[in-house]
Amino acid sequence: MKFLRSLIVQSRHAALVGSLNGVSGLRFFAVSTEEYAKRNYANNVSEYNTVLGSLTAQRRNFLLRDVYHDMMLDGVKPTRDTFHSLVVGTMKGARMQDAFFFVDQMKTMGLLPDVTLYNFLISTCGKCKNSNKAIQILEEMKCMEVKPNVQTYICLLNACAAGGRIDRVYAIVRDMIAAGLGLNKFCYAGLIVAHKNKTPLADDFSAKVVIEFVEKSKMWSSVETNSANAENVMMGVTDEELYNLPTAEYIHRRGGFLNLPFTAYHTAFHAAADLKNVEVLSVMSCMLKFGCC
Repeated sequence: MKFLRSLIVQSRHAALVGSLNGVSGLRFFAVSTEEYAKRNYANNVSEYNTVLGSLTAQRRNFLLRDVYHDMMLDGVKPTRDTFHSLVVGTMKGARMQDAFFFVDQMKTMGLLPDVTLYNFLISTCGKCKNSNKAIQILEEMKCMEVKPNVQTYICLLNACAAGGRIDRVYAIVRDMIAAGLGLNKFCYAGLIVAHKNKTPLADDFSAKVVIEFVEKSKMWSSVETNSANAENVMMGVTDEELYNLPTAEYIHRRGGFLNLPFTAYHTAFHAAADLKNVEVLSVMSCMLKFGCC
């Protein structure tokens, strides 16, 4: 009986070791160079960056941390571009814990986050509806002497809007105006989202959304963000996705049914639909029909 038990334990142990040995990044036994080359899917930082970009494009964001651990086990040192790819992937997947893990790893290696990376972090907090953490990131930027740009404020505005924090949203608007930054269509879209997510819903929601924000968005200020957008475009991040707007998922689609200048209008329409507000929906439909947008 004892002999049979020992055989069962040994077989289970062998199966467990075999399964662990097949897991990406866990290599417990020495293998030949040829065998290692067959198993490994990346050999240098450039190839690993390609893998990260591919996983993000496929929305397989949950695998990014595994790939990072593989890099460490292979002795491949990540670059700043690597960490940008990792944080963008976690942002798209709304994986806030992973995002801060990668930033901590980045700091450990002596690479300080730049304003673009901080913007991605704030956006991730917005996706996870954690405005408190988003505010903390802005404070960290000040401590690290990283100057916020226009996108930083808009990311922060929309992160607070996701939680319905109207008080914070208006405080950010005041800061932007005081800094000489005009409000653009993404700011007005954020204001609409903030009012939509506020609990309880304000009685003047219809007037605020339709009359004030949608109307004002037609005259939105042309805030200079081209330089800030350059890296975002290269990373495959649209403004709508960075600011967590409801139209972000339609941007990459073809067909021309989404008119980008109507960002505030689209946001208002989504808000009214979510709230089942027939009054706003009717007004918005009439605005579109008669070309008032």
